[in-house]
Amino acid sequence: MKEVQMTIPHLFRCPISLDLFTDPVTLCTGQTYDRSSIEKWFAAGNLTCPVTMQKLHDPSLVPNHNLRHLIELWRDMGHQFDPDYLTTIHPLVALKQNLESPEATFEEKLQTLEKIQVLTDEKPSRNSFLLQTGFLTLLLQLLFEKVDHEFSQEYVKFVEQGLCCVLTLLPFGELECLNMLKEESKLESFVVLFEHGSVMIKQSLCHLVGAISSSSETREVGAMIGKDQRFLHKIISLVQQNSETSEAGIKAISALCCLESNRETLVQQGLVKGLTTYILNSERKERSLAAIAMARLEQLLGIGGAKEELINNPNGIKAVVKMVFRVSDHEGSESAVNSLMMVCHESFQAREKAIVAGVLTQLLLLLQSQCSVRTKTKARTLLKLLSSTWAEEQ
Repeated sequence: MKEVQMTIPHLFRCPISLDLFTDPVTLCTGQTYDRSSIEKWFAAGNLTCPVTMQKLHDPSLVPNHNLRHLIELWRDMGHQFDPDYLTTIHPLVALKQNLESPEATFEEKLQTLEKIQVLTDEKPSRNSFLLQTGFLTLLLQLLFEKVDHEFSQEYVKFVEQGLCCVLTLLPFGELECLNMLKEESKLESFVVLFEHGSVMIKQSLCHLVGAISSSSETREVGAMIGKDQRFLHKIISLVQQNSETSEAGIKAISALCCLESNRETLVQQGLVKGLTTYILNSERKERSLAAIAMARLEQLLGIGGAKEELINNPNGIKAVVKMVFRVSDHEGSESAVNSLMMVCHESFQAREKAIVAGVLTQLLLLLQSQCSVRTKTKARTLLKLLSSTWAEEQ
């Protein structure tokens, strides 16, 4: 009765029966009909599309799940159904179908993504419509289903634009769809893209790792990425090079470190050296990132073998000392003092290296600064420990 009382939108009527679709199916011409109506058309000996009158080279009937979903929403919403909803979502559904087409090239799919980007930029509320039609899941499948190892210019641009769309939509939707990366083939595609993709692809994948690792819904995927040796080797290498991806890389590594199960593997893959190298080479403008790196280094020092790696690294202690005090900025100071306490308490070699690196001056400057009371208390304890070592050497 409710359906009778409502005016059926034109999009929801079968072109043959003019009634509400019950089982919408699409022909190779792109036209959609109700299954029972088109089957009667075929049974009468017709081999053409009723609307376009094109001869059908393929009589297959493909279920139109998107249209069925829209009709279900229309039924549920009743008189509250917004007529503008159709005018907004219909072009998006059509564009989504273009992406789903196995015959579309990467260049054509790129053009589709660019059109979607323009539509959503004009009206951000369209993002929710994209999620309702399963666009995010489809896009992730396209990106990680199978990697084009030739990495043609068209393919790279498609992946860049696709990842941009994914990162735009993630804040509006469920992160559970990222659990598809649990599949071995899709995780392999993720790693290959990170190994061989462009700078923009690497940065986007780093942002994706951050989102994955920070959500309880995708924690298992974060643990899997945090144990993939090829991925860790590549991201640590990029951070050490202080490249364009360093900022995104540091944040991704920080997110991975938040999962305790990842830390041992990260240490084994050389993250201690990677972080100290980054800290040592960081510039003034990168202070906040250096502070993040310092906090993660402090976290790793609780893992077996991490302290020894820091001490044996020619520049390890020097990098930590650098973070003890920086003019008008105390980001990372407490983590640096804590880290030195951890390694110097049991190692005379670490104390010697810290003194040579100028830690005594750094601590005295820190004590005269406006840092927190807690940091000053820890700095005094460390200064006392190191002063006794310095006195013994005189």
